[in-house]
Amino acid sequence: MAPRTSTTEVSASRRYPIGVEVFHSGNGPIRAHARVWAPVCDRIELVREDTGQAYPLTAEPDGYHSLLVDGLGPGTAYRFRLNGGDSVPDPASRFQPDGPHGPSVVVDPSAFRWTDREWRGVSNSGQVIYELHVGTFTEAGTFRGAIERLPDLVDIGVTIVELMPLADFAGKFGWGYDGVNLFAPCRLYGSPDDLRAFVDAAHALELGVIVDVVYNHLGPEGNYLARFAPRYFSGERTEWGDAINFDGADAAPVREYFLTNARYWIEEFHVDGLRLDATQQIFDDSPRHIVAEVTDAVRAASGSRRTIVVGENEPQEARLLAERAAGGCGLDALWNDDFQHSAAVAATGRDEAYYSGYRGTAQELVSVAKYGFLYQGQWFAWQGRRRGTPALSVAPVRFINFLQNHDQVANTAGGRRLHRDTSPGRYRALTALLLLLPQTPMLFQGQEFGASAPFLYFADHSPELSALVREGRRTFMAQFPSTIAADSEPRPQDPGDSWAFVCSKLDWSERRTHAEHVALHRDLLTLRRCDPVIAAARPRGLDGAVLTDHTFVLRFFGVAGDDRLLVVNLGARLHADPIAEPLMAPATGDDGAVRPWRTVFSTEARVYGGWGTPRLETIPNGWWIPAESSVLLAPSDDPTPHR
Repeated sequence: MAPRTSTTEVSASRRYPIGVEVFHSGNGPIRAHARVWAPVCDRIELVREDTGQAYPLTAEPDGYHSLLVDGLGPGTAYRFRLNGGDSVPDPASRFQPDGPHGPSVVVDPSAFRWTDREWRGVSNSGQVIYELHVGTFTEAGTFRGAIERLPDLVDIGVTIVELMPLADFAGKFGWGYDGVNLFAPCRLYGSPDDLRAFVDAAHALELGVIVDVVYNHLGPEGNYLARFAPRYFSGERTEWGDAINFDGADAAPVREYFLTNARYWIEEFHVDGLRLDATQQIFDDSPRHIVAEVTDAVRAASGSRRTIVVGENEPQEARLLAERAAGGCGLDALWNDDFQHSAAVAATGRDEAYYSGYRGTAQELVSVAKYGFLYQGQWFAWQGRRRGTPALSVAPVRFINFLQNHDQVANTAGGRRLHRDTSPGRYRALTALLLLLPQTPMLFQGQEFGASAPFLYFADHSPELSALVREGRRTFMAQFPSTIAADSEPRPQDPGDSWAFVCSKLDWSERRTHAEHVALHRDLLTLRRCDPVIAAARPRGLDGAVLTDHTFVLRFFGVAGDDRLLVVNLGARLHADPIAEPLMAPATGDDGAVRPWRTVFSTEARVYGGWGTPRLETIPNGWWIPAESSVLLAPSDDPTPHR
């Protein structure tokens, strides 16, 4: 079958500058157009797997090669033959059913029938994020399997699902941060249409979906980009591999590749935004930073739908949140490691490695509640440099707080979750703090039902690479002496052992047997959503005070004396008398009437596994604050005259 080339037709019809796209032309034959950037190749052929037929691509002046082919329809497997030698996958392949070393497959995204026409996307406020790894979220470990559990997330109050990276990677299991086919949803989880079905089902339940993308490096196995163009990589090194060339020679097509990828997830899969992994390792000295361009690309691709772009940034650079006119990148929010680190030290007492700059004191937790980042330019001894930049003016919702995430669970003894490393009361108190603060909360899969499954680091590679990964992981974990000493797991933590993957799968029967965890999260998120003062999350709408090293109070300011008081005690039962702290004074209405505090929520309620909700007496014996608890108070419905 003879190929046809029509530059005018293609330029008017292509959605993306790279990859293979299907074209429907009425009653005519189905056709596909292939385009790839390969400036180091003199000759490129598209080779069909089924017939072996080769189609020579036409070289363009700027290093691209392209061709319009009749009869190349959905489901056709193909590779690109480079300079008459090896045949390799498409660098913009839409699906790799046999993994990164196998053939690419033509995909027609228009074949899927969406039902989310009325979905308007997600804004930056009022969200509760839930991070999950598709492979371990359910026993099936697939997109279709995950759909079955989405109603359970809605039930507790989750509003956005954040999927750990989906780009296809080598091996039978992995976290996804070593992806190499950035346009191909991982075949281990299902087909591209299975992912579309997942997003469509989420939207039907009014759940947003964002995808974690890795734009700082590619994985070490199955990465063929350099065969097409070595300039995809800069020659610099990140912590995990070669850095991407965003600002050197021939950087324009590289930027185009990643910007196209950002658009692709929004347009072809209807996702509601991206989470950018380790932005501090995205090196770019261009006048217009690639992170800013990615943000703009997401906005443009979403049309009238609202989207969010979230960043992970270990140095805590607030400029990433600033508007473009102010020299920023326009991200909607950043992960807040400071909250997790301080809360984890408060829960466990372990302050080693990167936790060494935190004490877990009441003052730290008050400060993180008021200001987001704890480090905003102070010296951080563990790193031997200053950490963070000023962020006092950043709105609370733009900080994403969490007690657990994939990294922080895996960086413990045997992937132990936080509730297993502290007392039940203290864990409940910290959960209340997380879910009631004005910052955006994030849960990690299974957290809402106190999952017993660990979450380990797992990655399936070749024997040679597995040995390097195993040694690298051992070296990394050596910074946590208590983790090594406390590790009593029955088998060693070899990332390449399938046991690490299998035992990390959630047991959803625990949602029933651990009902007290579910009730705690559901009720707190109901308060967060429905209480008018807690839900307001106004900038400067909260103040706090320290009562002891382990006890503090946060006052949420409402309107006309309609305040809320959150008392958090991570230590022993406390008798506060006298209570010389103005934030604990009763609320007063416009008429001057005193409205004594009443308890509206306590983590010590028996339904959450506590000892029973105490009555907080304030007169005449001061305050009796129960041990290891969080108690939320509101003004009494019966105002009393001020005396």
